[in-house]
Amino acid sequence: MVEVLFVCLGNICRSPTAEGVFRAMVEEAGLSAQVRIDSAGTGGWHAGESPDPRSTRVAAQRGYRLEGAARQVRREDFARFDLIVAMDRSNLRRLRELAPDAAAAEKLSLLRDHGPPAERGQDVPDPYYGGPDGFDRVLDICEAGCRGLLAVVRERLEA
Repeated sequence: MVEVLFVCLGNICRSPTAEGVFRAMVEEAGLSAQVRIDSAGTGGWHAGESPDPRSTRVAAQRGYRLEGAARQVRREDFARFDLIVAMDRSNLRRLRELAPDAAAAEKLSLLRDHGPPAERGQDVPDPYYGGPDGFDRVLDICEAGCRGLLAVVRERLEA
């Protein structure tokens, strides 16, 4: 079993999008019984809310389901999850601050570090305050990063 947690700021746009995209890829690969997926935010002000309707609409247009309720990252997430994937460098820094030890910090990565080499080290932009095309852009980035992340998960399952 490999458990993956996607993390953004409020857990209503980027991390639920990555979660939905990755869940679809895992299902298509026939790995649902071996991979658990969740998302959370470093902030808790949206706790209990559904994913942003704009994210949900754009995802549905491409055949993805965004479900669940926003929640804030907890210290115990570092013990539960094998891979904790941040959407941007700011959230990655916050996760490093929360990590209880070096082993927990080793679980952290940026989503775009799993995508095309030219995108490594870059943020998934937050579409919340932008126009509608920002949600499409986030979905494009999530698809690219999740493809690479799926390869990482496959390697872990085969090890």
